[in-house]
Amino acid sequence: MDAADQLVEAPNGVINEPLNGRQDDQMQGQMEEFLGPQAEYNEDEEERKYYRRKRLGVIKNVLAASGGAMIVYSVYMGLLQMQLILHYDMTYREVKYSNLGLENIDRKMLMGINVTPVMGLLYTPVLIRFFGTKWMMFLASGIYALFVSTNYWERYYTLVPSAVAIGVAIVPLWASLGNYITRMAQQYYEYVNYKEDHVQEQKKPPKGACHKYIIVFQSVFYSIFHLSFVFAQFPMRFVLNDTLHDDEHVLFNVHSCGANISGVIPGFNTTVLKNLPRSMLLIHVESVLMGFAFLAMVIFLVLCGAAYRPTEEIDLRSIGWGNIFQLPFKHLRDYRLRLLCPFFIYSGFESVFAVTGFSLSYGVCVLGLRKLWLLIVVYGLSCSVFSSLSLCLLRLPRWVCLMGGAAVHAVLLVVLLAFSPPPKDPEYLGPLLVISVLWGLGTALNKTGVSTLLGMLYAEEKERLDFVFTIYHWWQAFAIFIVYLWSHLPMRAKLSILLATLLLACCCYWVMERRLDRKVQFRLPRIPRPRHKVKGYRYLEEDNSDESDSERSEENDKEEEDVKDEEDEEHVAEEMGAEDRREEGQVEGAQGVDSPKARRRGAEGHRHRWEDANVKDGVREEREAA
Repeated sequence: MDAADQLVEAPNGVINEPLNGRQDDQMQGQMEEFLGPQAEYNEDEEERKYYRRKRLGVIKNVLAASGGAMIVYSVYMGLLQMQLILHYDMTYREVKYSNLGLENIDRKMLMGINVTPVMGLLYTPVLIRFFGTKWMMFLASGIYALFVSTNYWERYYTLVPSAVAIGVAIVPLWASLGNYITRMAQQYYEYVNYKEDHVQEQKKPPKGACHKYIIVFQSVFYSIFHLSFVFAQFPMRFVLNDTLHDDEHVLFNVHSCGANISGVIPGFNTTVLKNLPRSMLLIHVESVLMGFAFLAMVIFLVLCGAAYRPTEEIDLRSIGWGNIFQLPFKHLRDYRLRLLCPFFIYSGFESVFAVTGFSLSYGVCVLGLRKLWLLIVVYGLSCSVFSSLSLCLLRLPRWVCLMGGAAVHAVLLVVLLAFSPPPKDPEYLGPLLVISVLWGLGTALNKTGVSTLLGMLYAEEKERLDFVFTIYHWWQAFAIFIVYLWSHLPMRAKLSILLATLLLACCCYWVMERRLDRKVQFRLPRIPRPRHKVKGYRYLEEDNSDESDSERSEENDKEEEDVKDEEDEEHVAEEMGAEDRREEGQVEGAQGVDSPKARRRGAEGHRHRWEDANVKDGVREEREAA
């Protein structure tokens, strides 16, 4: 049986070995075919598709940021307008909140919204660098949602603190939006020119390389954002308009309008509601607005991508918080920003004047409160449509946009200085709508022109964008604060201030462009280098970012022990060498000198050396114990 088994097993073994070998060769060939270069794989084509997806992502970011800002301000302005009209009516205050003092609450609320942003220059860059541009937009939209939520329970301790919070968030929100849109233009340029050496090495782009993308993205942003004036009138048109008194009642004691009046509308009736809106209807409206406020937060959070790479975010924070606090003030050394400050101020003046001064003192005073929504809707549509005119900067010089808007507003201001229509006269609806359209044209050219100009001036300085847009929107907030203070001035005084500011802004802008043409060197503050000794995954050359703090401390202890051991070995070697040299000297001295005095000196020296060695040993033991 053993021999037969051997005869059977031997052929089987001979047959199985080639089979296993063929299977191994077949598997090896399949693995090489799977892991090897694919014949149909085109690396250039895949790279092109990758950067095309990146460019689509940038466009998605711009549309999401524009839509989120539009929704936030639609909700905010619509709710604030409805709230102020309801609280102005004496019957509404007496019936629903007789002992609360809503007029006083509204004054404090408007003070919080208009006064608090004056401090924005102190904290805005710190907040943007701490949270990041995207997260700052998200948190600011959350503060606006908080303001909406406080209207469910209208009390002093809910409305006023939320209004102050909005005042704190205004400048950071707008500085983040301006920075974000400009950064998206820079990223789009990088994804279009991804093969360029300066893009691959993450160096500054050539001067003027991304200007056309800045022009297009700023135009898209303001075209979408200005629709907020339209959507903000929906609560007024569909909820409050049917509850308002007719024009004869509301304007019964109004005797003059336009340039002849002082204040807003002298003699305006304190009862504007013919019947009070139902409480449940107001709750439903506020719930809808709250839903849209949360939608804006979700848009900022989910659809908006990061403005900077993670490594760039770390570098932006690593220059030191003291430097971040000081740099906005230091950037005012740049004569370009200083000479643009009058335009920043006028930009704040004209936008608030359009929705308060002109719409109330001219529009409501002549046409009645029921036509307020129409004037603002026409103004918002005009701003949105004419914002696309800034695309002309792709072919024309950059001064055309700003100077064109300034020329339109200058003509309108002169007209308004002489325009005093009678109250309660619907025949002036056409001229007022034309003025509203033209004012929207000037606003569109002004807003897009200033933001585009700042982006073009600092397109190659992406680490300065948040400081630059902080200065711009802080001056705007300061101008809005001045408009809040001048509400009781005569209308001609307000128009004169607007016209003087506009002329000053045009002169300063002309001086700035002339200096740039003459190549006058501007002064930019030095931004400190990032401190690379940080914990994280950014700096792999000097620090191992994957190790924990405990591992790092153990390695540091080992390094210190190694250093101590080397010092001890060197110290021992020095002592041994010194003793050998002394022994040789003693031997040589013993041959020449054998007197008792010499022996005494040798014994004293030996005793001193022995004491010094003991002292050094004690110091070394104390060091090792420490």
